[in-house]
Amino acid sequence: MEPIFLSTAKDTGGAVPLIPVTTEELPDLLARNPELWRNWAEQNDFRAESGSLLRIPATDGTTAAVLLGHEPASPHWVLAQALEQLSPGVYRVASAAVDADALERMLVGWGLASYRFERYRKAGKPPPQLVWPDGVDRTRVEALVAAQRLVRDLINTPPADMMPVHLADAARELAEEFQAGLRVISDDAALEQGFSCIRAVGAASAFSPRVIELAWGRPDAPHVVLVGKGVCFDSGGLNLKPGNHMRLMKKDMGGAAIVLGLARAIMALALPVRVTALVGAVENAVGSRSFRPGDVLKARNGKTVEIDNTDAEGRLVLADLLVRAGECDPDLVIDFATLTGAARVAVGTEIAAFFCDDEVLAADLQAPAGYWDDPVWRLPLHEPYRHLLDSRVADFVNSSSGGYAGAITAALFLKEFAPAGVPWLHFDVMAWNTRARPGRPKGGEAMGLRAVLGLLEARYGQGASGPA
Repeated sequence: MEPIFLSTAKDTGGAVPLIPVTTEELPDLLARNPELWRNWAEQNDFRAESGSLLRIPATDGTTAAVLLGHEPASPHWVLAQALEQLSPGVYRVASAAVDADALERMLVGWGLASYRFERYRKAGKPPPQLVWPDGVDRTRVEALVAAQRLVRDLINTPPADMMPVHLADAARELAEEFQAGLRVISDDAALEQGFSCIRAVGAASAFSPRVIELAWGRPDAPHVVLVGKGVCFDSGGLNLKPGNHMRLMKKDMGGAAIVLGLARAIMALALPVRVTALVGAVENAVGSRSFRPGDVLKARNGKTVEIDNTDAEGRLVLADLLVRAGECDPDLVIDFATLTGAARVAVGTEIAAFFCDDEVLAADLQAPAGYWDDPVWRLPLHEPYRHLLDSRVADFVNSSSGGYAGAITAALFLKEFAPAGVPWLHFDVMAWNTRARPGRPKGGEAMGLRAVLGLLEARYGQGASGPA
């Protein structure tokens, strides 16, 4: 994947100014410019309300400037919204009133809005181009945009072209680009010995499961372990999903995609951390080797799990990986998964639900989530619900049959495998935009990535590490 901000023009000649302006600033802006501007604004009833746009014509019929109404507290999608309405051409941001932080967020929004998934069909007209402004760290913006483009590309790819082998190939490309270490376990005997839950989930597929382990950073740096559910397609297994629930199941590897995208951003920005990304890549298929309701599986830590529902497979994948995460001597463990419909019922499709066993860590996530407009919402790890996972024949069942608190019981299940005494964040995300919004096209989405990256920057600092 090309790591540069592709929609950025290099030639500044003749660029049309894009001018973010608030309702309060509008009168002064119009007064400082030709009377045509004020007349045009009045004729079009332009009041600089958030999201509004006004093209100011030049005397020769071209565009003299474009005014963009915005709220200073929410700069993220100002340029993204403009991009969707602008004609192809070269533009530049022209506003001394926009500070560097707000401009950085605007540029990230522009980059996300310029995303096109073109593997199978080329988009129509080329997107507008933006001259790079002074005073903004281009490397940082490009790293953020490239990470999220990677996540979207991985999730949007149809399952026939995004099976475990392909997900491992994506990790390999990432490792080669940033000189990271990579280990891929695909041997059946090795999986049976060390990752038997992952092996069981993927046993029926023609595409063998893979455990992917990417490692980067100095050994003495704080160790962040990222864990991703990589179910490349989820039929539900023998508890087969209805057809309408299966349609989007190519996105069930969204957690793995977010983990790889987040690792990419960490490496591109050289954050002063050591990062290990663990991905369990499987297809939950139907066949004579499918695991069954009533089977008992033994996880990597020796705990036994009675299978209540084969469609609760993602937590089995994460169980083995979380145990492996604890073996890595981590300072922080974060997992991402498209885990439960219950989380979508609780917070909808546009908020990343999360669980956390560390009060300071949970509180620290709020500021970067707000700064980046990457909404998250904490759900409770309510221990009294642990009884809903009781089994008569094993340590616990993989899914409560009661129908209540599904996201919470899934998180409590994972807690049985998360390393004790280590701060842990568990994200239960949609990883998919169900509607198109500025900068957020319908399709795969890196939910929680910007928020977590901001959390890591605040906790550990910026830009000092390197390859292992």
